[in-house]
Amino acid sequence: MRWIDTHCHLDAAEFDADRDAVVARARAAGVSQIVLPAVDASNFDAVKALADRYGFAYALGIHPLCVDRAADADLQKLHTALQARRDDPRLVAVGEIGIDHFIEGLDRARQEQFFAAQIKLAREFDLPVIVHVRRSADTLLKHLRRVAVRGIAHAFNGSAQQAQVFVELGFKLGFGGAMTFDRALQIRRLAQTLPAEAIVLETDAPDIPPHWLYRTAEQRAAGAVMRNESAELPRIAATLAALRGWTLAETARITGANAVAALPRLAGLADS
Repeated sequence: MRWIDTHCHLDAAEFDADRDAVVARARAAGVSQIVLPAVDASNFDAVKALADRYGFAYALGIHPLCVDRAADADLQKLHTALQARRDDPRLVAVGEIGIDHFIEGLDRARQEQFFAAQIKLAREFDLPVIVHVRRSADTLLKHLRRVAVRGIAHAFNGSAQQAQVFVELGFKLGFGGAMTFDRALQIRRLAQTLPAEAIVLETDAPDIPPHWLYRTAEQRAAGAVMRNESAELPRIAATLAALRGWTLAETARITGANAVAALPRLAGLADS
């Protein structure tokens, strides 16, 4: 079986000490392709370099949690980078972009400004998007109804009604470690009931660890770590398989095909 991790921040500092080993474990687990989204203009080159080094895919964008410190000129930097790399088969999307209404104190108007500008760039360069959705689905949908782009709603945890609208607009919804927690009732219900063609798998490594990697605040204070990595994807997929009544082979085939449908350039990279 071959798996596609549609969202992993392999450039994160958490992987600096053992990045080669992390990739080796992912490949040993059957993860044949990983998408590496940028979060800031400062790491555009890093995600491309890692994609080239390991044979992975990458996306370029400015994350909503980075918008407050981003300069307006960073949107031009993104345009320049997309223009320069528009024929790079490893560039599969504009991302990670989006809106976050969970973290307090962020400039929501600025987030919307950057999101609106970035989906227009995705449209200009005929690329899908990888969208950060956290308590912001309705605001995102307002913009996505205005600009016809498709892609992945990463780590989706909105309502069934919001999920339906994303699917109607041509989006796949990303499911990862959060789905493995028994108390994540809404996420598990969505994973169980959404159309099969709407679901892709992701880790968001090093973040959103599955339940078997979770450590309590007390444990973390004592030095325990709960770093997620792409090698966990098949075990995360087993949760989806159990919820859907699929075999693991069916889960790999369905979610892999959905990933390629969402990010078409993966078709030439899936077995890199």
